[in-house]
Amino acid sequence: MTKMPGRPGTSGGLVLRTGQFVFAAACICAMASASGFTNYTAFCYLIASMGLQALWSLGLACLDCYALILKRDLQQAFLMSLFVVGDWVAAILSFAAACSAGGVVVLFERDVYFCRKDPHLPCGKFEVATAFAFLSCACSAASALVMFWLLASL
Repeated sequence: MTKMPGRPGTSGGLVLRTGQFVFAAACICAMASASGFTNYTAFCYLIASMGLQALWSLGLACLDCYALILKRDLQQAFLMSLFVVGDWVAAILSFAAACSAGGVVVLFERDVYFCRKDPHLPCGKFEVATAFAFLSCACSAASALVMFWLLASL
């Protein structure tokens, strides 16, 4: 069980962390380029959550690079418990933010038709940012499950 793909200190773990970072950064860039996103709390929460996700995943990606270069094993009980808690907190926060932003996007597009009524509202950018947030959540959830499994197997 300790040879799971995606565990810390392996190329699979580095790919998961890089995916989390890239999608979170793309979400932040897409949302920051949309004018008026600060008027909606869900979008501000999305930016904050994706910022935390990007920092967490970048830090762990650097740790994975360090472990790969020096061929270190990161499967120590203390480190694994820190990774599990951090991954689960980041995954839950980013999923909640993505869901709230998705709800606002659906509200704007299909329920109250804000996007049709106000052509200056960048609904397309809101949608793209929300899609990137869900992709980051998918990578984060995969990583969190791997970490939980690894901690349980120690």
